Amino acid sequence: MKKSIVLITGMSGAGKTSSVNALEDMGYYCIDNYPKELLPELKNLIMSSDVYNKIAFSVSAINYGLFYNFFEQMDVQLRVLFLDAQDDELLLRYRFTRRVHPLIAFGLADTLEEAIEKERRYFQEACFEANHLIRIDTTKMKTSELSNRIRNRFKENQEAILTITFQSFGFKQGIPLDADIIMDVRFLPNPFYIESLKHKTGNDLDVYRYVMEDSHTIEFCEKLKNTLDYTFKEYSSQNRSQLIVAIGCTGGCHRSVSICNWLYDTYKLTYRCFKSHRDIGVNEV
Repeated sequence: MKKSIVLITGMSGAGKTSSVNALEDMGYYCIDNYPKELLPELKNLIMSSDVYNKIAFSVSAINYGLFYNFFEQMDVQLRVLFLDAQDDELLLRYRFTRRVHPLIAFGLADTLEEAIEKERRYFQEACFEANHLIRIDTTKMKTSELSNRIRNRFKENQEAILTITFQSFGFKQGIPLDADIIMDVRFLPNPFYIESLKHKTGNDLDVYRYVMEDSHTIEFCEKLKNTLDYTFKEYSSQNRSQLIVAIGCTGGCHRSVSICNWLYDTYKLTYRCFKSHRDIGVNEV
């Protein structure tokens, strides 16, 4: 059995520490800020001891490339957990915790805004292999939700099957940064304008029926399923491990939630599926 190596990286303030804690609870030997100068000594240690069958390294934007290239050349199962969040959210988190951004601490940036911008440029230039990458947008995510997402992604003894997350969201609150496919359903009939449905969500049966039984929705879902059937099949044939399909409406409460629930029910017996409703505060299941 190959050693399991996870590189935890991403934007500072996006949840790397919480991710380390979650993986540690799952039995990973977690190392934060491992000196890049000691990488040459690491291979023999990892390969010669059963203590290090599962290791997670938290690495910065600056050092990510070195660590990725090092483990890419080893006979291990390598995965990259990339944590991201919108810039405004990162600013709020740093100002709330009053911590110093790493790039400022190392003298590579003068202001928080500059540090975030420069760090994002580092990652835009980095190499990410899709088959290795698990990307999570933590912008609107609580720590407990992030831990649950990581536990779902890193469960052991799972079949080698494409994992698909269907996520509803509202365009008013921004597009999910980790989405692979984004579908806009704002053209469908909106229950928001029906007084008896306005304060409910797509998790309520009467809202779900209002959306899903409309002729426009029926036609849309038929075409959407044909597209996704082909897409999922092709991703599976290329050994892609995960895919996030985001469904957006205006507020993220009615139409997107209904379509998201329908997609989950449609594909849950064919693929390993999860669903989450970002803007009504429902955790992934």
